[in-house]
Amino acid sequence: MNNLGERLYELRKDKKLSQEEVADKLNVTRQTVSKWETNQSMPDFDKVVPLCELYGISPNELFIKLERKETSKSNEAITNTEEENIKLTKKAKGIALSVILYFLSVIWVMISIPVMNMNPILASAIFLLICGIATGIIVYVCIVYKKNKIKEETKLDKLRHQISDVVAIIVTIIYLIISFKTMAWHLTWIIWIIFGLFEEILKLIFMLWSLKDEK
Repeated sequence: MNNLGERLYELRKDKKLSQEEVADKLNVTRQTVSKWETNQSMPDFDKVVPLCELYGISPNELFIKLERKETSKSNEAITNTEEENIKLTKKAKGIALSVILYFLSVIWVMISIPVMNMNPILASAIFLLICGIATGIIVYVCIVYKKNKIKEETKLDKLRHQISDVVAIIVTIIYLIISFKTMAWHLTWIIWIIFGLFEEILKLIFMLWSLKDEK
């Protein structure tokens, strides 16, 4: 139902008139009034003035108000779209920062102990701190910049989930093979950090792709 039908319905209800009463006063059938209010048809030109007189408004008031309502809805839709794009952009930036921090944490593990001869406990603590900050940023942006409406999963989302599932299976196999062969379980867990990094990069790529499509 568009605005004209709603407007005519509201005006009739304000006057506490039935469709039969309106039909009698305008010399039309009740079905005609019903069609006006459900937008199955428009009032004939010669009925517009009597209709407005019956409801106590001028034709200008009827159509100007309708135009203003349409403009208001259009502006609201544009504003909502802009807000969603801003949220999506900020969320993408937050995840990008997290990805960089994860990269730095892996680099830190690679150079802190073998190259810088740092105490393993201190190096591990700094590594966990960087990972914690990166994870905190991801959680924060996902909560603060989440979408207002839950929408149906898109094809891009399904594709990303399928890729993640396949990679997770491959990573699990690689992790088990390397761990059993080397028995270095205290080191091979880093593979999961790399997998988490891959997941965030994949999420960022698809998010930027989605943002580009919306623009």
